[in-house]
Amino acid sequence: MSRTTLAAGALVAALLAPTAAHAGTGADAGAGIPVLTDERGRTLTLRGWNVEDKANRGEQALDAITERHFRDMRAKGFNFARLLVFWDDLEPRRGHYSESYLRRIERVLDWAEKHDVHVLLDAHQDVFGPAFGHRGVPAWATRTDGLPFTPHPDDWFAEYFEPAVQRAFTHLYEDEDLRRAQARMWRVLADRFEDHPAVLGYDLINEPMGELREGEDLPTAARRIERDQLTPMYNRLADAVRSVDRDAWIFVEPTPIVGEGVPTGLGRIDDPKIVYAPHFYNTAMEAGADYDPAAGWIETYEQAVTRYPKEYKVPVVVGEWGPLNNSLPNMNRFYRDAMASLGRYGSGWAGYVWCYGGGYCAVDGSGAFRTNKEETAQPYAEAVAGAVRSSGYDSGTGVYRLEYDSGRRGSRVTELSLPPGAWRMAAGGKAVVLRKDAGRAWVVAAPGARVTVTVTRG
Repeated sequence: MSRTTLAAGALVAALLAPTAAHAGTGADAGAGIPVLTDERGRTLTLRGWNVEDKANRGEQALDAITERHFRDMRAKGFNFARLLVFWDDLEPRRGHYSESYLRRIERVLDWAEKHDVHVLLDAHQDVFGPAFGHRGVPAWATRTDGLPFTPHPDDWFAEYFEPAVQRAFTHLYEDEDLRRAQARMWRVLADRFEDHPAVLGYDLINEPMGELREGEDLPTAARRIERDQLTPMYNRLADAVRSVDRDAWIFVEPTPIVGEGVPTGLGRIDDPKIVYAPHFYNTAMEAGADYDPAAGWIETYEQAVTRYPKEYKVPVVVGEWGPLNNSLPNMNRFYRDAMASLGRYGSGWAGYVWCYGGGYCAVDGSGAFRTNKEETAQPYAEAVAGAVRSSGYDSGTGVYRLEYDSGRRGSRVTELSLPPGAWRMAAGGKAVVLRKDAGRAWVVAAPGARVTVTVTRG
């Protein structure tokens, strides 16, 4: 989302206030939610960052992304990148797909493969696309019926509520020719990259929005849009992907309104490899406020966001999260609370954003973590050859514990990721630790064994 200021947040908060509900959470938050798995059937955990280039287009598209991004992410223990790609770059003219852009995506994927980073290809849009001064859906696929659009240069998220932008979403969802064009776009992408070893899956559209009806509050509108427009769109696009790629995971997002603790109205997506991919942003914090642990936002979000995956039995991977003002007094507490929450119910996450500088960037120009973002680098089990009984990291003691029942068939090898630093490892229950380097470790267990792995800092 990456909004810089959010005066519109006052509008959003006001519309959502009646729906807020403080809810308790606990270790059982993930009960009933399936896990993500890799090609060998191991329980997979993804931790990483969004990787983007929103500034460059055409022959310079993706130039801001370099091999360093993936080398540095992997060196700090991250195994996942959500790569932003843009329909307007892929198909600048109707029916004309840019071979240059596809080659540039492939170059980035090759770097990710070299450094053993899984990639999610995200069809990104911000405020629909270039017709409104942003990126995403091509101008030729933007229909507004002549409705007005007023830019909000200091508050771009407010532009989602402009009549022309909302009508453009309606046409994308409802017009048959635009439906076919969007499906063709996804067939082109999936057909080109289905065999690339780095590609884990496809995120069908970033932060979809829609058109509010007269007298409709925002939560009601979001659930209607999700139910009546996003669900059939995702089924159409999943079918398009499956016509060329049978194996990749397909990620589906609710509207951004889920960030305020509003359960999604999405229905069933008829595909066996669906991942629910909400974003984890708070209106007040995006507008510059500090984290307030007493407000119960994380607890409310967690209760809301786990309903859909429990009902439809799909894994969860949070596609974006992380505040802009990460050095405020309570932000260390926020990162620790957020990491604990994400670990309770999700198969992974991608923070926003891996870049070298200020703002939302994870690291500074030298590659060092910016204030409090080092809390995202923790030991974790990338791939577990068996059923995980429990796992978690205590940032206070610097101890990570994993308990699992090793499978009786298939892979015996469990892979762990360790961030930079000195770590001691021990394994019990007919298991042996094989250490390769400072950042990776492998545990080999006997079939059907109850295994406990402990990783301790120092």
